[in-house]
Amino acid sequence: MAVQKEHREFHKLDMAAGWSTPPGYPSGIDEKILSGSLDEAKKRGSRTRLLRFKPGVYTTAPFVHTYWEEVYLLSGDLTVGNDAKGQGGEKFLPPTYACRPPGTPHGPFKSETGCLLLETHYYDPA
Repeated sequence: MAVQKEHREFHKLDMAAGWSTPPGYPSGIDEKILSGSLDEAKKRGSRTRLLRFKPGVYTTAPFVHTYWEEVYLLSGDLTVGNDAKGQGGEKFLPPTYACRPPGTPHGPFKSETGCLLLETHYYDPA
């Protein structure tokens, strides 16, 4: 099955609207879906999103998911590998990129000043 997304030419994004907290994330981390969708139950689909952290926000446990993930740090700072209290880890600044296959543990994450990430998530075609 081919990955399908809506054809959209260049268009201005409304960066003030359309944000929501993804399931399993703490308040202060929001996503804005740019295109596509994932069906995690059927393990198919593809999506591109923006993910933003407000300053001082952090997650407390690693993430593991069943899809591929590509992440590009657009702005701000992102610390990877902090503990459950938000301490420690390795700090990254733009331009920073990650590509993770399904099943790869990653995180936890925090941002001291806030950050904006561009992420693409997808399943291998069957």
